[in-house]
Amino acid sequence: MKIGYRTIKTAIGTPLSIVVAQALGLSNFTSAGILTILTIMPSRKQSVLSAWHRLLACIVASILSFLFFEFIGYNPIILALMLLVFIPITVLLKVTPGIITSSVIILNLYSTGDIPFSLLLQQFILILVGIGTGLLMNLYMPGNEQKLKQIQIKLEQNFQKILTEIALYIRDNSTVWDGRELKESEELLKQATNLVVIEKENHLLRSQHNYYDYFNMRNKQLDLFRKMLPLVTKLPNRDEISLKIADFFEGLAESVHPGNTAIVFLELLKDLRDEFHKEDLPTTRDEFETRANLFRLLHEIESYLLIKKRYKDSDVSLIKRTKVAKKN
Repeated sequence: MKIGYRTIKTAIGTPLSIVVAQALGLSNFTSAGILTILTIMPSRKQSVLSAWHRLLACIVASILSFLFFEFIGYNPIILALMLLVFIPITVLLKVTPGIITSSVIILNLYSTGDIPFSLLLQQFILILVGIGTGLLMNLYMPGNEQKLKQIQIKLEQNFQKILTEIALYIRDNSTVWDGRELKESEELLKQATNLVVIEKENHLLRSQHNYYDYFNMRNKQLDLFRKMLPLVTKLPNRDEISLKIADFFEGLAESVHPGNTAIVFLELLKDLRDEFHKEDLPTTRDEFETRANLFRLLHEIESYLLIKKRYKDSDVSLIKRTKVAKKN
């Protein structure tokens, strides 16, 4: 069983906040530990938001507790009335995550039967100790760059496999492939998206992340694979144009990488489409359907490449593009 960083930080931060609260002579010092547990979150941004929600809610709860209990009385009915006022205020202030934490403070004050100013001050310090310790623990956040890099490598291997299998099917009508890489890529993209969100939230002053656009681009391309596969199965076997498309897919498979060489393949696709238009017009229903599927497939391939082209600036110079296009 693997113990995560959040668990470790909670295990360290909770007793630490209680020790500090005890050392300061605060009453109900265990409440500091509860505040610390609730403040430690998966990311720095979530932790800061959590701290703000709980701090403001606890301050409001302390003020209302003093007003209701001291000026009206200490009994369950007054407690209920106070909660009827307090909860809508937290909704209005958009700090509802702090309701549970502040309820601890409310019950602490209710149980005393008397709320002098010194007790309110103690509760405020208790809140600062508990929340402050949680924020301190969340200063350290392990980076996910290595995990994201590993997902990127595996995802590109899967894309290479998918493109290669498409080429094999077009050329040899090979049906051995089980399509496992499609499902696996979907899971990898979900995992990567979650990690990127956490990475973004760990950098409070940075709204973008290097991998965000990359995985978003791959997710769109994966959707296009699902559209391509049914069209591929309807292409004619070993037709001249279909064999050229198979070669095109093999070339794409060899060029799956983080860089951007899409412009080269867009130029090759243009030549392929020109050849397609030079073909004789279909004379039968089957030929017409085949031609329509081929046209749709070329359209999906173009969309696949345009997504990559928009992802980042091209890594291919104009001179190199020309040479590659002439070579092919």
